[in-house]
Amino acid sequence: MSMDYNDLIKMCAVNGISGNEGQIRSLILSMIENHIDDYSVDALGNLIAHKKGPGKKIMLAGHMDQIGLIVTYISKEGFVYFSTIGGLRPAYCLGQRFSFPGGAVGVVACERLDDPKDLSFEKMYLDIGAKDGEDARQQVKIGDVCVYAAGPVISGGVLVSPALDDRVGCYVMVEALKRVKTPVFDMYFVFTSQEEVGLRGARTSAFAIEPDYGLAFDVTISSDTPKARKFPSKMYGGAAIKIKDSSLLCHPLIIKHLEDCAAQAGVRYQYEILEAGGTDSGAIHLTKGGVPSGVISVATRYIHSANEMCALSDIEDSISLTVKALETEITP
Repeated sequence: MSMDYNDLIKMCAVNGISGNEGQIRSLILSMIENHIDDYSVDALGNLIAHKKGPGKKIMLAGHMDQIGLIVTYISKEGFVYFSTIGGLRPAYCLGQRFSFPGGAVGVVACERLDDPKDLSFEKMYLDIGAKDGEDARQQVKIGDVCVYAAGPVISGGVLVSPALDDRVGCYVMVEALKRVKTPVFDMYFVFTSQEEVGLRGARTSAFAIEPDYGLAFDVTISSDTPKARKFPSKMYGGAAIKIKDSSLLCHPLIIKHLEDCAAQAGVRYQYEILEAGGTDSGAIHLTKGGVPSGVISVATRYIHSANEMCALSDIEDSISLTVKALETEITP
């Protein structure tokens, strides 16, 4: 199916740092409200969209939040010092623009670095172009947050953008929700909060829903750059079916279900194995008495940078696999 990806581009352009997901939540709701039976927003800011169907409850989860910076100190000269929200790398941040919800834009800088190996956040600051500390405090204050200011771009067969982690997973869910015609599950599409700081939204929403099955959507490492470590997932390899990460050993029943559905639908797929990192299913599968859970991922290069990159064809494969999985019974 040919797609224009306008909704995905809109998602990537919205500020939704962990704990402040209001704008992206409102945007996603506007995209799905005509396709669901009801919805709620819980105390942690999760958007829980219910699309009724027969059979057991399945919880689909993709996180709305993105990584960023938080202001911790403003010097008398007007330079802004910060801490991180989520897993940023100093090398990815140096020289990048970050934007604040109030409109201020800062550049991350570091001076007199004798050895690049000494690069650390403690030696870096945000320059918002302020005349002095008073001017800076007119633009930002302690506790303000900011995210990468780069915008999404489609070039050839790839999308380049900050926040593909995990707006691409949210987009797969939105499109699957719209396309599923004959579901065999009672479906809860949960757009979660605060995944980047500890899978928090998935934990509370799963406890409330009490699903029979869990399926998360996220990005994963694309192990195809020149000196990348050897993992099975790569760009243009199709939907990635997770086997494990540091938060989860995917349930064999869910792995088999996704493999069978991909084969039946003629969808390209590959496997994902991660030594570090986790997804919302890491929290879902530990809920109450336990929930058989899995993950569909999109292989992405330069994760947590201002220019994450993924293949449009992998997104389409992930959507097609999700729809088939929702229209097919899980059998032992």
